[in-house]
Amino acid sequence: MGKKIAVESQLSNVKRYLSNKGYDVINLEQNSNLSGIRVDDYDAVVITGQHKDMLGYENTHTKSRIIDATGMTPEDIESEIRRSTGGDLNG
Repeated sequence: MGKKIAVESQLSNVKRYLSNKGYDVINLEQNSNLSGIRVDDYDAVVITGQHKDMLGYENTHTKSRIIDATGMTPEDIESEIRRSTGGDLNG
C-alpha cells in the first residue's frame, strides 16, 4: 500500500503527479477545515498556503507532514514527502 497523501483541490497537477507515482491521493476540499478527514490518517497533507489560517492548519497538531506547496513543483513536493516520511513509497 502506498503512502496516503491529502491534497488541496486546487492542486490538481500535484494530485495527478503523485497518483502517477503510486501514492494514494485524496482530495482535500478547501472548506473542509479538516472535519471530513482525520489528518493523522495521512502521511502528508499538501495545501496551497492561501487558506492556511482559514483551514486551521496553522494550529493543527498532527503527526502528518503539512506541506505548503507555494512556489514548489510537483517534484519538489514529492521530495519533501519522501524526506518527511522516510523515503520509501510503501511505508
